[in-house]
Amino acid sequence: MQTISTLILLVLFTTLSFGQEEETGHSITVSIDNITSNEGHVLLGLHTKDTFMKGKGIQTLKSKIEDGKVKVTFKNVTPGDYAIMALHDKNDNERMDFDSNGMPQEPYGMSNNPMSFGPPQFHLAQFKVTDEDLKLAIRF
Repeated sequence: MQTISTLILLVLFTTLSFGQEEETGHSITVSIDNITSNEGHVLLGLHTKDTFMKGKGIQTLKSKIEDGKVKVTFKNVTPGDYAIMALHDKNDNERMDFDSNGMPQEPYGMSNNPMSFGPPQFHLAQFKVTDEDLKLAIRF
């Protein structure tokens, strides 16, 4: 009987220890407050140089828009160089839509808010995560 009790306690403690997530990095809180409508969602991707402009980032978030604003947090980000891309997905098709001439139909933005013509570039949107949490504002 004591063996069964010990086994039950062991299983219970093991289960509880796996239920708690250990934070291994920092958080990046992103706010966007100039969204022209509440339709659709905002899609955000946290990218490294290797993932930038090549699909999903290392973390992705989707946020509902309230009063033309969103605020999201990427969690457990390890130190390094990153860039964030954000898209106002007005029609909720989870991708950027383009005109026939290749121009984006939906608003988008990046960390550092670079003003550039042509495709986005990592070095313009790049920021560094070191030993503290960050707060960033992105404009569309």
